[in-house]
Amino acid sequence: MSNFGGVGMNTNGNGGKLVSMTPITDAQMLRVAPSIFAQEAHDSRSDRYTYIPTIDILNGLRKEGFLPFTVAQSRTRDVSKREFTKHMIRLRRASEMKMGEDCFEIVLVNSHDGTSSYQMMAGIFRLVCSNGLVVGDICDDIRVHHKGNIKDDVIEAAYTILDDSQLVLESKQEMQGVKLLPPERKVFAEAAMQLKYEDEKPFSAEKLLQRRRYEEGDGSLWNTFNTVQENLIKGGIRGYSANGNRIRSREIKGIDQDIKLNKALWTLASEMAKLKV
Repeated sequence: MSNFGGVGMNTNGNGGKLVSMTPITDAQMLRVAPSIFAQEAHDSRSDRYTYIPTIDILNGLRKEGFLPFTVAQSRTRDVSKREFTKHMIRLRRASEMKMGEDCFEIVLVNSHDGTSSYQMMAGIFRLVCSNGLVVGDICDDIRVHHKGNIKDDVIEAAYTILDDSQLVLESKQEMQGVKLLPPERKVFAEAAMQLKYEDEKPFSAEKLLQRRRYEEGDGSLWNTFNTVQENLIKGGIRGYSANGNRIRSREIKGIDQDIKLNKALWTLASEMAKLKV
């Protein structure tokens, strides 16, 4: 673990993640997610595959005021794909970042080995816990395939996602205004457990409700959602394996699993808000 901009970086040379409170530089990014800088597509791609390095797309977004604050790269067992595998960049406008407030983000996912098109989606970064959410059902994801005018299409997609930022923030405010009774919080945690652990449960669902900060104890749907999400994503909860050994739950590091779980939790919270209004 190394510190950059007040948060941290995890990497072992084959995929990693960097979260920063200041815009991430290319040098920092290269250490964590080298596939962002790949200068050609993986040799498995056909001639119909239009290749533009992700760094070129990112530089175009930077010119529009979108700056990277989180980068990640998936791990792969195929050594030949380590410089081309799936990567994620979370961007926001530094001018809109205020300490103590949650920030709207644009999440960009891409690969150069054929496992992903350019994918854009909305997210929220929680400054209090340095944790990123992904919005599930407020605005549609946008996919830009590796053909045609990719750079302009991705930049246009970023503005389309940005246009939906008010809807996302309104949904957050609605969740903040919904108070949950203890049995309702337990039901939320139990449903969330099913999203990550389909079979054997290493710990009780109530442990997902153990907040990491005092200010999250108001019983609101928003804080319940965030407490559960952070505990599932970051792991570290004590429990027992199927054979009775003491364990700690694992952090979710894979890009696909992170996004899938985040979206499912957002949808769960949104549907509960509808039931409570």
